[in-house]
Amino acid sequence: MSIGILGLDHVQIAMPAGEEAAARAFYSGVLGLAEIPKPADMAARGGCWFAGGEVVLHLGVEAGFRPAKKAHPALLVADLAAARQALDAAGVASTDGGPLAGFVRCDIEDPFGNRIELMQRV
Repeated sequence: MSIGILGLDHVQIAMPAGEEAAARAFYSGVLGLAEIPKPADMAARGGCWFAGGEVVLHLGVEAGFRPAKKAHPALLVADLAAARQALDAAGVASTDGGPLAGFVRCDIEDPFGNRIELMQRV
């Protein structure tokens, strides 16, 4: 029997309460994702949603928030070197990712300390 999974709809990342402005500044301002409206029944919970290309990220408020250091989204980029230059210009540090056949990679952190991996196919 198969469950019949068709694809991935979104990834949710936790964030602390009241930090939506910092989320917008990073995910829209630095990463260039567009903020998309949350459904009205979910908007009161805080957080924000972003999309770009085939990526949809939901940032949800979590009580007792702790940043994810291991679990992470891995976002594909067209030009990792250019992305790292833009990140550096925005004051976002990046570290080299380990070797992975077919990719060059780096890791960054969002304003809340969550790990985000950036990957370019080579």
